[in-house]
Amino acid sequence: MNQKEKQNAIKAGEIASQVKQFAKSFIKADMPLLEIAEKIESQIIKLGGKPAFPVNLSINEIAAHYTPSYNDLTVAKGLLKVDFGVHIDGFIADVAFSLDLENNEENKKLIKASEKALKNAVQKTKLGIPIGEIGKAIQDSIESEGFSPIINLSGHEMQKYELHAGITIPNIDNKKTEKLQKGLYAIEPFVTTGTGKVYDGKPSGIYSLIDSKNVRNPSAREVLNFVEEEYQTLPFCSRWIVKKFGIKSLFALKQLEDNRNLNHFQHLIEASHNKVSQSEETILVDDKITITTE
Repeated sequence: MNQKEKQNAIKAGEIASQVKQFAKSFIKADMPLLEIAEKIESQIIKLGGKPAFPVNLSINEIAAHYTPSYNDLTVAKGLLKVDFGVHIDGFIADVAFSLDLENNEENKKLIKASEKALKNAVQKTKLGIPIGEIGKAIQDSIESEGFSPIINLSGHEMQKYELHAGITIPNIDNKKTEKLQKGLYAIEPFVTTGTGKVYDGKPSGIYSLIDSKNVRNPSAREVLNFVEEEYQTLPFCSRWIVKKFGIKSLFALKQLEDNRNLNHFQHLIEASHNKVSQSEETILVDDKITITTE
């Protein structure tokens, strides 16, 4: 990353930090998820960034990939994960936090465990460290609180317009000796009382572009052109497309999925249907470490 790219990554992180505090200030139990998502995304834009992916608002056993649809009536409750991203010219800040919306002691302990694991992992992070050592810090922290890390979810490197690129940051001690290089990384422990694995659930309405090949239908082609120009390879959602093109665009999205232009993400659900907490920060690894989203 050159100096301008680093500045963009740091600016995205500053916006994400401000939006995180904004979100914490207004999210309440029984608030529509649709209202929460649109407030967060609007605030990102107001502060000069763009959403790097749709706001994820995942409740209880849903670990990730729940974003409200254009007509979603689901309300906030239980243990809510709030996961969102900001980008400046493709350079991303990815951040997440969890909220207890039912005054539940177990929820509070799960949140404490994910926050502790994140803190310990960040303190461990430095240029050249084996990635397995970061995973060990996360696993040890979570297990010391009596919970389990989710072993098949991980942190990730981020590159320009690529949310998941290159190195993954494990949430367990996987013994990997690959060393952390200079770059931008999201560290995100997931904590559960369950078995510690997730499976694919229902389609989420979150997509990403995988192939720009031609599609015959004019409406689908119009949506494809917009996606390629506006989002490039970053994730987007049906709610955004409906806002731009109307309800008919849902059929266009299905055609693009069938034509294998788009990848459609699924909800990620804890295998034993136990609750999950999540905490996440973005780290710029250089000669020194910068937590961009702090």
